[in-house]
Amino acid sequence: MQKFCDEHLIPTENAPGYALQSAIYLSYIYALNKYTIVKEMTTGKGFADVVFIPFVPGIPAMIIELKRNGSTKSAISQIREKRYFDSLSAYSGDLLFVGVNYDETAKTHECRIEKFEK
Repeated sequence: MQKFCDEHLIPTENAPGYALQSAIYLSYIYALNKYTIVKEMTTGKGFADVVFIPFVPGIPAMIIELKRNGSTKSAISQIREKRYFDSLSAYSGDLLFVGVNYDETAKTHECRIEKFEK
């Protein structure tokens, strides 16, 4: 994600926040062709930040947890510990856990993706 932001987005005074927002927005528009997108989806023990449920066969569902000044590891752990995947128990395809963190000090984005093993 950081590489995409560095190569494709125009720097502004608020570049780090703007870059993440733009990358997510572009991804969102593309995903509308293949996914139902649910923000703050009620799940096992809380709310997943964003859940992508495919209506096109052969692509994975995704549960996304966003962090600021945290870590991608803690984002993935939160998905697992709060059992955000319980609400997708009827879904039979592949499922990805996606943790995204923005570090305000370093002004960088980091992303970690793990495949959920049932």
